[in-house]
Amino acid sequence: MLLPFLLLLTLAVARHPSEDSKDVLRYINPLIGSTNGGNVFAGASRPYSLAKAVADVNGQNTAGFATDGSNVTGFSLLHDSGTGGNPSLGNFPLFPQVCPGGELDRCVFPKNKRGVRYANNNNNNNDSVVARPGFFAVELEGGIRAEMAVSRRAGVFRFTFPDDEEEEEEGSPLILLDLTDLWDSRQNASMVIDEENARITARGTFLPSFGAGSYRSYVCVDFFGGGVRDSGVWVNDRAGHSEKEEFFVTRGFNLFYVQAGGWMRFRRADSSEPLVVSARVGVSYISSQRACENAEREIPDPVGGFEALREDAEQEWRGKMSAVSVTAGDGVGEGLLRSFWSGIYRTMLDPQDLTGENPLWESEEPYFDSFYCIWDSFRVQHPLLTIIDPRAQARMVRSLLDTYKHEGWLPDCRMSLCKGWTQGGSNADVLLADAFVKNLTGIDWPLAYEAMVNDAENEPLEWSFEGRGGLQSWKRLGYIPYLDFDYLGFGTNSRSISRTVEYAYNDFCVATLGRALGRDEEEYQKYLGRAGNWRNLFREDQTSFVNGTDTGFVGFFQPRYLNGTWGYQDPIACSALAGSWCSLTDNPSETFESSVWEYQFYVPHDMKSLITTLGGDDAFIARLDFFHESGLADLGNEPVFLTVFQYHYAGRPGLSAARAHSYIPSRFNDTTAGLPGNDDSGAMGAFAVFAMLGLFPVPGQNVYLIMPPFFAEVSITHPETGQTATIRNVNFDAAYASMYIQEARLDGEVYTRSWIGHEFFTGGGLLELVLGEEEGDWGTAEEDRPPSLV
Repeated sequence: MLLPFLLLLTLAVARHPSEDSKDVLRYINPLIGSTNGGNVFAGASRPYSLAKAVADVNGQNTAGFATDGSNVTGFSLLHDSGTGGNPSLGNFPLFPQVCPGGELDRCVFPKNKRGVRYANNNNNNNDSVVARPGFFAVELEGGIRAEMAVSRRAGVFRFTFPDDEEEEEEGSPLILLDLTDLWDSRQNASMVIDEENARITARGTFLPSFGAGSYRSYVCVDFFGGGVRDSGVWVNDRAGHSEKEEFFVTRGFNLFYVQAGGWMRFRRADSSEPLVVSARVGVSYISSQRACENAEREIPDPVGGFEALREDAEQEWRGKMSAVSVTAGDGVGEGLLRSFWSGIYRTMLDPQDLTGENPLWESEEPYFDSFYCIWDSFRVQHPLLTIIDPRAQARMVRSLLDTYKHEGWLPDCRMSLCKGWTQGGSNADVLLADAFVKNLTGIDWPLAYEAMVNDAENEPLEWSFEGRGGLQSWKRLGYIPYLDFDYLGFGTNSRSISRTVEYAYNDFCVATLGRALGRDEEEYQKYLGRAGNWRNLFREDQTSFVNGTDTGFVGFFQPRYLNGTWGYQDPIACSALAGSWCSLTDNPSETFESSVWEYQFYVPHDMKSLITTLGGDDAFIARLDFFHESGLADLGNEPVFLTVFQYHYAGRPGLSAARAHSYIPSRFNDTTAGLPGNDDSGAMGAFAVFAMLGLFPVPGQNVYLIMPPFFAEVSITHPETGQTATIRNVNFDAAYASMYIQEARLDGEVYTRSWIGHEFFTGGGLLELVLGEEEGDWGTAEEDRPPSLV
């Protein structure tokens, strides 16, 4: 009887409460990636909420705040997270100050002049900044402290002014509202100041930061805590009182941008005590009245209920994190835990749930915004949500389909109610296929297939922000030509290589869903045939040099003209080794934001054929090694993600594990500069989470590549089925000397495949990985490699 007793004891020890059982929120640091181009949103938010409160700075302010030593220019409630391009949102910022000498004209109003350092903002010391899920605070030099918490569509900014026993009445604290956004994209705006009720309402027309068109935004600000002394308007660097009921401002003349807004000054009840003014801010895309209603409904007690508002946000975040449990293991540093949990947290900032806030059409379906952009997020962010928050992911899919119904196209990028620029293929197709193969429910799959076929067959007039361009050539030639002649539609005529390989995978996803829905075989074969079009740009004699030295590798994708002859792009162009960057507007090239070297690996549906084309397993592994060790791999951009794990397809899963450890924590860590590039709505965080989790997704396919987790044990309880999937390392060591799987067992049975399906998460199970210090035979056999077309 001793053996069963020891077995039970072993299981009890293995399943002891995880390190995060005290409170997982202590591992979430919203400041990770808040400098060095991570562009994360560091402020107060709810999961997928419209309201996102933070201090805005005049430095790396794409998401409002950054720990880059720049100055605070305001506090606003609308933001995105992790995006590139122009700063996003930041509409109608508030800014508190005290006018020197009590003179209104000595207050500073224009944004380009009013920036104030925050306390202890020296040498990257951010001691006055407090950032937690659902809460943000900072103290400005001069002593004004700002704290903020949010509901779904409203927030409270609590400004504490320092006491000043010598201050006279004329020196009353002032809070201004600026009729602008982070990007100064305002086209026009209007404002109403209701001094009697301490309320300012405003509306304005703005431009999206990475898209076409314009949008209208509305705000409602109610002030509490200090009696209003007086109020008025300001234009550029002057302020005064106004008798007008409503104040209007346009953009200005030519390059002269008119800065303008409103202000209120507040009386101190007792000059020896700090004055606390709470600004309840409601936002809406419908109307100012709706913004006021959002605030009044969601935050009825902005003064006394501030702490309850913050605590409620924390509970909501705890609920979202509850699907995941980690037993770190002896010796694992808290830095990895912070990277892991903070990565999960950031995947739930964007997209934003704007259901009921869409003025463009009426619908009973959900509406999500800030898909910024699907080209980034389909690879890891949405697959992670499919596991840990499938209800939210299903609602996002339904929102994409509703957008197709009302606007005619699936978006590739969407923000601020506007169509965002298309970066590559029609990658919402991949997102839909991924949702289907992983059995998300409540989705109209025939409508999804119709939308995907529309992408594959019909070219829009303007394919810069929807659909695909060059479909005539795609159907006739089997590739997107260099300098394509496309009179059916108009768009940025570049990216012929990257669009070709992406269109190929998009069509594979169309074929996947079509066959599952019982479409005829001829239709299936058509899209499956197009999925092989990547071969048409492979030039088998193309060489690659770095600084005049031959890399020794032959055969790369190359641009091709309409007549079938070859063009040329240096395989290292658009990489760090070439010192070049290729985007839509900056040095547009035949690959997008990555080199030919990087795009040569993007054939996720037909890896066996690709490996054969590149010379077999050993040659393929040598290419991957050179790519990752030469400086060609751009860890700051999403196309690189899958390449870290593609050793699996050549029968060397252990090398995928080793490669992941070479980047985590060196490039992905828990510092303010702990991301190698834009977080892109949580994509960078999701990459790190999946790598540390030990199962990496191949989006659009029911495939997760297996590697050892970075922790002793990780469990995910599916929010819908209630089943728990556990990945446990046997012989785990925190030094990661043992990172190679020797054997695996699934629910006690020998498991030899180097990949597993989504049913592991929905049905639950125990995957045990026995580790060793050297590569073994596990996962190397041909039949145990991830699936491929051939």
